[in-house]
Formats: sequence, C-alpha cells, structure tokens
Amino acid sequence: MPITIAAYRVRGDSSPDLPGHILTDLSQPQPLSRHCYITGGSAGLGLALAILLTKQGADVSIVARNEEQLEKALAQMEAARVNPNQVLRAYSYELNSASAARDSLEVACVPHGGQCPDAVFLCAGKATPAFFIEQDEETMRKGMDSTYWVAAWSALAASQRLVRDHRKGKIVFVSSVLGYMSMVGWSLYSPGKFAIRGLAESLRQELLLYSIDVHIYFPGTMFSPGYEEENKIKPKLVRELEGTDEGVTPEKAAEGLYIGVRRGDFHITDTLLCDFFRTNTRGSTPYNKNLLKDVIPGLVGWVGLPIWRRGVDATVVAHRKEHAEYLTSKGLIPAQT
Repeated sequence: MPITIAAYRVRGDSSPDLPGHILTDLSQPQPLSRHCYITGGSAGLGLALAILLTKQGADVSIVARNEEQLEKALAQMEAARVNPNQVLRAYSYELNSASAARDSLEVACVPHGGQCPDAVFLCAGKATPAFFIEQDEETMRKGMDSTYWVAAWSALAASQRLVRDHRKGKIVFVSSVLGYMSMVGWSLYSPGKFAIRGLAESLRQELLLYSIDVHIYFPGTMFSPGYEEENKIKPKLVRELEGTDEGVTPEKAAEGLYIGVRRGDFHITDTLLCDFFRTNTRGSTPYNKNLLKDVIPGLVGWVGLPIWRRGVDATVVAHRKEHAEYLTSKGLIPAQT
C-alpha cells in the first residue's frame, strides 16, 4: 500500500502523445519527450540513472520508500533539468506487493495523459550478506522480497499496462554479477538475482508478441549507500573475497546501463569481470551488438574462470577454523574441546 505521494514539482506540461520508444540506437538523437519510470530512484544506481536521464531531456518519475530521500533526490534532478517542460516527479510507495506496484505506476501515468511510461527501470532492491545457516524462514522470505518480488511486481504492472494500452516500450531489470554466479555469504541475495534473470529471459521472448523490449543489467560491486550498509554486517570472509574487486560508482554504472539499453543489448555488462561471466553462462540469450565483447571474454573466461574458482574455494577452506570459532561465538554450535 502507498505511504504517501512525495512532494513533486512540475514546470510546464508534457505532451500526452508520447512516442513509443526511448533509448533508441546510439546513432539516433535522444528524444526529449519520453517518460522514464525508475524504482529505487532515491539513491545509488536509481538516482544516478534518474539524473542522467534528466540531463538527456527525459521526463522522469522516481519511486522509493523514504520521503526525505525522495525530496533530496528530486532536488538533484531539478538541478539537472535541461528543459523547462520536463516533468520530474517523486512518489513514495512500498513496492512489495502487486497492488502497491500497480498503484504506484498508475499514479505516475496521470501527468502524462494516463499513458504508461515509455521505459521502466527496476532498480529497487537490497543486499543482505550473511551465512546461510544463520537464517530462518522470515529472513529468507525477506531476501526474496527485497531482490526478486520488488522487481517482479513492477514488471507485471508495467507489462499489463503496456499491453492493455497497445503501446511499445522498454522494461529494464537490474540483476547482479551474482545473478551469473554466486559465492559464500550471498544466499539471501543471489537466489533472487538468478530469479530476475529467469524472469527477464522468459519475458524477452514473450513480450516480442507485443513489441516490448526487455533488457537486464548485471553490475558488479557498486560503491553506493547500499554497499556501505552491506559492509556493516558483511562477514570477514566475504570482505576478503571481494578485496580485489575495484568496483564502480553509481554514476559509472548508470552510464553503462544507459549505453547498453540504447545499443539494444539484452544482457548488459560493463566491466571485464562481468563480461567473463556473461559470455560463459549465456545459455541461449542473444549475442550483444559488440561481438568482440562476446568472443574474447568468452575465450579468456573459459580458461580463467575455473582457475579463479579454485582459488576462491581454497580461500574458503582456509577459513574453516576461524569460521567454527565464529559459529561458537554466536551459539550456533557447541565449543569444540
């Protein structure tokens, strides 16, 4: 259910006759009168993407839970506007149910003549690193709610609305490199990101029936506010395994996502590490437009990933004694004598 609708500012009116596509091929000029809808738009990747699209002249609606963060995000979007007629709005909704996702989308359609957004970016989500044996039913269900369902409900609402209105459009999912492979400590997060991949791959083909494009982005480590929260609870072993991952800023990730969508890629990756996993776990998904980013990383990953995996396994095994001490301190196993 909605909490409230956050304050929103409008300068001018948008045309009710919005074109059907946004983020077309890179060779085409970016249209200014397209409506982009971004979940998780108050911070991190979602906010960076909202600002980037605002600078490109798009009408942008962001959705998140925290009203205070939404107000600050909207102020940053206003500072980035390039056209006095752009419609920039923020809405406070919990997107953890089908009804809430539908209500949020419907409200965002109102300033645009009731028409569905041209592009829906599903950036909302949360990562909770932890060991699997520490979990219970509640935490495991929350893990799927905050990774898979928060995206699936909005995707369902957008798909139904686009089809009902006979409109073309784009639905863009955000998974993770942990949607290609997984590691110790991510049992609450990775399953949902794998599930998002499965949903996106199903919808990519199904929505061809309606000329709706589907994309899915697989970022690696991103230095966002969410990442800072993760590190407060992240197990030592997980931090050690992440030690060599340089990571990117939300702004850099938003740029990679934006370019991938405009280029027409289905699976979007923008780092070499993610390219390795994409090309070696692609299944039957379409090749990207840049074949060099498919062929070369595929060959390198085919050789290098097994070596990398053995190194990770060795690091995990080396932590057995320390991990046993950790479990004892938590009261999960009796002290060994």
